[in-house]
Amino acid sequence: MEKDIGKIKKTDNTDIVIRIDDFGGRVGLTIREYMTGDRYTGFTKSGTRIPAESFLEFKELINSINPDDLRTEGTEEQVEPEQTESQELL
Repeated sequence: MEKDIGKIKKTDNTDIVIRIDDFGGRVGLTIREYMTGDRYTGFTKSGTRIPAESFLEFKELINSINPDDLRTEGTEEQVEPEQTESQELL
């Protein structure tokens, strides 16, 4: 079972992909880098997996982040990320 939730552009040739999958018989949330290049196209080793039983704890931690803490130092610019399908699910 694999269900892609969404992706976030990291660089010109790398995206961060968020998906629900089944690995070794255990369902979880996988956050991995997907690279598109001349020599290799596919998932890299960079990423993490949140087991289904820890998802609510992970969600609470993410939701506890204050967007003001993500501002770039030396600027007054507020971080207001675009609403994506994956954010709507959180």
